[in-house]
Amino acid sequence: MKSTLLLLGWMFLSSLDVAAKPPHFRVIAFYTAKNDAAHISFVHEANRWFPEMAKKYGFEYDSTNDWSKMTLAFLSQYQVVLFLDTRPEDSAQRAAFRRYMEQGGGWMGFHFVAFALTPSGVPQNWDWYHNQFIGAGSYVSNTWRPTSAILRVEDKRHPVTRRLPARFATAPNEWYRWSKDLRQDADIDILLAIDSSSFPLGTGPKPSEIWHSGYYPVVWTNKKYRMVYFNMGHNDIDYEHKTNKELSFTLANAAEDKLILNSLLWLGRGSH
Repeated sequence: MKSTLLLLGWMFLSSLDVAAKPPHFRVIAFYTAKNDAAHISFVHEANRWFPEMAKKYGFEYDSTNDWSKMTLAFLSQYQVVLFLDTRPEDSAQRAAFRRYMEQGGGWMGFHFVAFALTPSGVPQNWDWYHNQFIGAGSYVSNTWRPTSAILRVEDKRHPVTRRLPARFATAPNEWYRWSKDLRQDADIDILLAIDSSSFPLGTGPKPSEIWHSGYYPVVWTNKKYRMVYFNMGHNDIDYEHKTNKELSFTLANAAEDKLILNSLLWLGRGSH
C-alpha cells in the first residue's frame, strides 16, 4: 500500500513538473479577417487548428488583429511570427518586422500575405518584403475555382519536407503565379512546386484561370532568413449561390498539416 501511494505521489509530482515546463517556443499570429470570405474562413480555421497543435507539441500560440502591436519590443517576445491573411501597411510596423527578421526572428506566411498588384516597371510600396524577403515580386494571375493540386517535393533534404510523400494532393486552393522566376534567385530554396500531373489546374470559367503547363512554386524559404511562405490559405466558398458556405478547409489534409507543422517546429526551435 505504501509503495502504491509513493508511486501515485511520484506520478502526480511528475505531471506537475511537466505542466510547469515553459513552452518550447512562442508564436504570435497577425490577421485582419475583413476581406474575402475565403481568407476569413482560413483565418478562423487557423485560429482553431494552431492552438490544438500548440497543446500537442508544447508551444504557445497567440493571435491578434491589432497590428499596432507590431513593435520590435512586442515581436521579440516570440520566436515565430505568422501572417495569416495580410501584411502591415504602416511604415513603423514594417520597419519593426524587418528588424525582427534581420535579428533572427522566425516567420511563416500564407497565401494572400504575399499579394501585391503592381504594374510592370513600377516599384513595390514595400520593396524589401516582396522582392527581397519573399522574392516573388508581384501577383500576375491565379487559377479558379479553388481546386486540389498535386505538389512535388523539390528539396527532400530540408527539415520542412521531412517525412513528406514525394508527391501528394492538397486541399482545394486558389493558386498564384508571380512576376519573378524564383529559380533564378540564389537566396530562394523552393521546397514544393505544382507537379505536372495537376494539369489542367482550375476549372475557369475564364480560359486564363486554367493552367495547362508551367512551373509554379508553392512553398519556399529565403536562405538569408528564418522564414517559410505557403501559397495555401484560400478555402473554397460557395460564391455562386451567394451562400458563402465553406466548401473546403486547408488544415484538413494530412500531408499539408504535416508540412505546416514541420515548418513551424523548424522555425520555432531555431534551426537554420
